[in-house]
Amino acid sequence: MAEGLSDKQIEGAYKVFLKHCESSSPADAVKELETMMVPAPLIKAVRERHEAETIRIRNLDQPPSVWRDGRVTWYTGPKDADRNWPAVVKSLQVKNFGADNIASVDEASTKILSLLDHPKQDEFRTRGLVVGFVQSGKTTNFTAVMSKAADRGYKLFIVLSGIHNTLRRQTQIRLAGDLVHANPDLWHEVTTETSDFRPPGGNPQAFFAAKDQHMLLVVKKNAAVLRKLRDWLAKGGDYLARTPTLIIDDEADQSTVATAKINPLLYEVMSKFPKVGYIGYTATPFANLLINPADKTDFYPRDFIVNLPQPTDYQGTEILFGRELLPGEDPAELPGGYDMVRAVPDDEVDDLKPRTKKEAADFYPGVTHSLRRSVEWFWLATAARKVRGGGNKHSTMLIHTTTDTTVHERFKDPLLSLKGRMLTGLTSQDPELIDRLRTTWAKETARVPAADFGETPVAFADVLTQLPGVVKATKVVIDNYRSTDRLDYESGPVTAIAVGGNTLSRGLTLEGLVSSLFVRAVSAYDTLLQMGRWFGYRNHYADLPRIWMTDELMEWFSHLATVEAEMRQDINRYMNPGVTPMNFAVRLRTHPKMSITAKAKMTSAVQATAAYGGQLVESRFFDVSETGTPWLAANASAARALVAQAAKDGTAAPSRDETALFTEVPHQAVLDFLASYSFHERSTDYDELSSNGGGRLAEYIRRRVRAGALGRWSVGVIGNSRDKADTKRCDLGSGIDVRMVRRSRLSYDDDTDFDGVADIKTLSSRRDEALDLDATNASTMSRKDLVTLRKEKRPTEGLLLLYPIEPESEPKNTKGRVPLAAPTDDVVMGVALVFPEPRDKDSDVEYMSADLSKVVVEEEDTSILDQDDE
Repeated sequence: MAEGLSDKQIEGAYKVFLKHCESSSPADAVKELETMMVPAPLIKAVRERHEAETIRIRNLDQPPSVWRDGRVTWYTGPKDADRNWPAVVKSLQVKNFGADNIASVDEASTKILSLLDHPKQDEFRTRGLVVGFVQSGKTTNFTAVMSKAADRGYKLFIVLSGIHNTLRRQTQIRLAGDLVHANPDLWHEVTTETSDFRPPGGNPQAFFAAKDQHMLLVVKKNAAVLRKLRDWLAKGGDYLARTPTLIIDDEADQSTVATAKINPLLYEVMSKFPKVGYIGYTATPFANLLINPADKTDFYPRDFIVNLPQPTDYQGTEILFGRELLPGEDPAELPGGYDMVRAVPDDEVDDLKPRTKKEAADFYPGVTHSLRRSVEWFWLATAARKVRGGGNKHSTMLIHTTTDTTVHERFKDPLLSLKGRMLTGLTSQDPELIDRLRTTWAKETARVPAADFGETPVAFADVLTQLPGVVKATKVVIDNYRSTDRLDYESGPVTAIAVGGNTLSRGLTLEGLVSSLFVRAVSAYDTLLQMGRWFGYRNHYADLPRIWMTDELMEWFSHLATVEAEMRQDINRYMNPGVTPMNFAVRLRTHPKMSITAKAKMTSAVQATAAYGGQLVESRFFDVSETGTPWLAANASAARALVAQAAKDGTAAPSRDETALFTEVPHQAVLDFLASYSFHERSTDYDELSSNGGGRLAEYIRRRVRAGALGRWSVGVIGNSRDKADTKRCDLGSGIDVRMVRRSRLSYDDDTDFDGVADIKTLSSRRDEALDLDATNASTMSRKDLVTLRKEKRPTEGLLLLYPIEPESEPKNTKGRVPLAAPTDDVVMGVALVFPEPRDKDSDVEYMSADLSKVVVEEEDTSILDQDDE
């Protein structure tokens, strides 16, 4: 509490401040307090409370995110007077979304909105990306963000909803149900369930002037529609300039990136607004993460990236298909995949889809064993759901074999014939049919027991009573861009077998999907993943979904589960100060038979480092809080043990003053050190450095050792050779006694924000990196030249450097720094590892990433040398 001020005074002033924030920016709200003659100390206390709250929101562990330096977060959460967010909560409760999932949506949407700009700012253009999972509730998340943005003053909402009418219509219906219908006086729908954007009649300026409501547009990413929208907005004049706008790009990797027509039009639409926030939503962000960040006309998420957590009870790629173990993971915790996928034999594929476009004209599908089994399972599972009751009232089967619309139509008669034979057999109680169905039910329920999912087992006799009604109610729906028939979930319960292609493969939710036959081979990660409409929530029937596909497709989906997990791990480990969307590049694992995304979307992608070849890894963050003493002591002990091992098993080599060097040190000494030395959890590579005996870093070393490299290391100790004054010394044992180096920490504008974690920014210098290379001019060499020199002189050896840091480390005339002030009388131990660039492939895994070479060029921090000067 501020000195001389009571909690009641601060609370009262803070409520007034928040009230003004509803109609003005936080800076303007402060000015309002000043005009009200609120005392300066009380204003300061109000500002500190608001800043603390915004920092808390921005630093929430969930969802993980990275953001551009200097972004000012302002949103602190819903208020009692809000109307739109409470309406969304009520809708989610009616849908039985679950308290935990609602809380997760609340927290995530609060954080996302806080990363946008305040609607009362004079001008802003924000670009962010939200990464979700296929069929995991992204629409729910952006509906929540929209509701909270509307409660705070955003007025115009444009939702770009894919390229098909089915998804646009579904999105319009959902948004209208969750936002508009609950508060019709607050909203005006410019588009409707049946109509995409058409310019409203009259003068656009008069339209904007008359609308004191929030305006909702749900628009396809279609060139003709976007031209009409662009031209209409161009006539909005000053009224448009005063309209804070939020653009939600659903399926942001589709058409937004690298398309000759859509991409420029979207940029032109966004350019019409002086005050606009753009958020791309996608479960397959591969194309978005490979955009050229230097191209300001594209949609690289330069302001923030948010990684939504996997929701409770969600069935995703790794749950259904399993995946590979990532370095540093515990095998016991690796998802193995449920036993829900059934193989379609290769010799059946030619009866389910044409091999070429030319063959499609004369192709007629056959009722193969897999097709019949998948349809019969659909009826059995739907009947069991009716016995159980509850959950989604719809039940759907997906058949996806080709994009050819003629072939889709030719599935209809065989499926209707199969339906007719099933009804006849059930009516006559055909013993062969009943026995086959009973056997199928027994085998499938044994392979995936209901109890494993907390569901109630259903007896076959009970299933059989519901089967005739289920089969009779089944419709065969051919859903493609040419058909007039559509899945309609708004007119009552649906039991349907849906046959289609692209209209069923992205964004669209197939309600109650319980059986899928999928044999369409696709060559791109994002396209294939989006076709997996079977991902999602299966309340009251989590044990019943089944998927029929080829063995090759199963392997591809398992690979994609590994790609997804590794991509999210990459995003999560960059959640650190100083790391922004503009200075890190997520690595995307490649596949020999699939591309990551369309070639046109990868023109700016570059081959990424597969592991640590040619890299420098160093400790940057140190716990200097009162509780950090044991941590510091353990690291000092690990360093002394390494020095002892290096002196015993390595070779002492000549070195410069106040340093020590050992060469030919066995790699096991380095692995032992990594297993006992703790990098701070704020480190960029923390998960790779400090889990399971050194994590991914240690695994990389072991892998390189098996390939014939990194078996021997140089171990160096870097002391202070520049300071000739009475500097404290550090005895590391084995005859190694050096002057400590100074590494002061970065300061904050207001040091009350300091949380006890010291950021020294840079530990090593290029001169140090060349300690074992006999390079007299290392200080003037570029990093590229140093990497080349190490590749020439020590191509298979790594370098590990220990830095004994003086605990106090007073800065010497260095602006923006304050003493390290570590709570120890011994030493703060820093470490740096230098890896040679391999002559051959760095690992058996290759990656692609965005090319950041033209965006960020980080110069060496030479201030560390000044810190050692007297």
